[in-house]
Amino acid sequence: MPITAYSGGTSLEGQFRSSPVGGICIDMGGMNKILEIHEEDSDLVCQPGAGWMDINDTLKEKGLQLFFPLDPAPSATIGGMLSNGCSGTNAVRYGTAKAEWFLNATVVLPSGEVIKTRRRARKSSAGFDTTKLFIGAEGTLGIVTEVTIRLAPLLPTTVAVVHFPDVRKAAAAVREILNRGVGIECVELVDNEFMRATNLVHAPAPPRYPELDSLFFKLQGPTPASLAETARIVKEVVSKPEYGGSGWKLAKNDEEAADIWMDRKNAHYAGLALLPGARGWATDVCVPISKLPDLVYETKKDIKDSGLTSHIVGHVGDGNFHALLLFRDDAELAVVRDVVHRMVERAIALDGTCTGEHGVGMGKKEYLYEELGEGTVELMKAIKRTIDPLNLFNPGKLYPEEKDSKHPRP
Repeated sequence: MPITAYSGGTSLEGQFRSSPVGGICIDMGGMNKILEIHEEDSDLVCQPGAGWMDINDTLKEKGLQLFFPLDPAPSATIGGMLSNGCSGTNAVRYGTAKAEWFLNATVVLPSGEVIKTRRRARKSSAGFDTTKLFIGAEGTLGIVTEVTIRLAPLLPTTVAVVHFPDVRKAAAAVREILNRGVGIECVELVDNEFMRATNLVHAPAPPRYPELDSLFFKLQGPTPASLAETARIVKEVVSKPEYGGSGWKLAKNDEEAADIWMDRKNAHYAGLALLPGARGWATDVCVPISKLPDLVYETKKDIKDSGLTSHIVGHVGDGNFHALLLFRDDAELAVVRDVVHRMVERAIALDGTCTGEHGVGMGKKEYLYEELGEGTVELMKAIKRTIDPLNLFNPGKLYPEEKDSKHPRP
């Protein structure tokens, strides 16, 4: 009997959708306890249904200057974040789930055996890194029942926003800023349509922002002086004539910073305001940072030529970008599918990936042979067959069909 684990329900590529043959769904949401907090070691042990926001709220309530920095969808849970290899806006500073944020996991294998991937030590050279075997496996190799996560120091932050003539100049400015080594926790590229959507959400109040391609920064530093110095350097760079940044706005206090940043975090729901009554297809790809302006430019042109309504946001600090494509009926849905396909093909051609953080699931598995090569995909499938020979855990996800069965798209 097939078994699919479910928790926060925020995955976007069909990772927790029932397989074509049905089966059992195991809801891990009730396993949501924090089991141990080790302040001296900067780590925490929890169950898979614990939400990352709940964890950070608990740490704050206890007065601990620590937090878990991976920040995908607000209702995402630790088990799903591990299983889907999550990321988020903090990735430019703290990396992704596939870095070192998950120290170990207790996992139930398809055979029924329960294993723990490693001890709680910060590092280990004892054989394979079996923790990472389950990071991004999307529940196809085992079901996570307990996780030890690494915590980071909670440093003061503030937020700024600035506007640009086009995405190319914005991305070029980010490259220089990152190379200056200043304290950047997040840097988000948003297009003019995103800014229009945000203004619509706040209507009938006057427009909050110019409707231009823009950057949202979250600046970080251990002291007010270091924050001020980072803000000075970032403003100096974006204001250079070759970048043309304008309208620099630095939050006056923590309340205004939270308000500005909420506009960025509300991207999905704001985007729906562009076409009332429509549904949204959210997708992502990722390329080397230097290739992001070309990817965004070509994708925006493709969307416009297709007659679709959309907005684009991107984690410009690591080359990951997202599009929310709106559709009202099956005819427009078909157009969206083709635009997403071309977006993926464009990213892979730029030495990128079909997904930077949403995962593979059912929606992106057809691209893995093209992206990773036959040898790598067959190795993944061999691992799956070894651990789960009866294909019981989350079948139909992640692993593509045979290479010669892929149907070409227009």
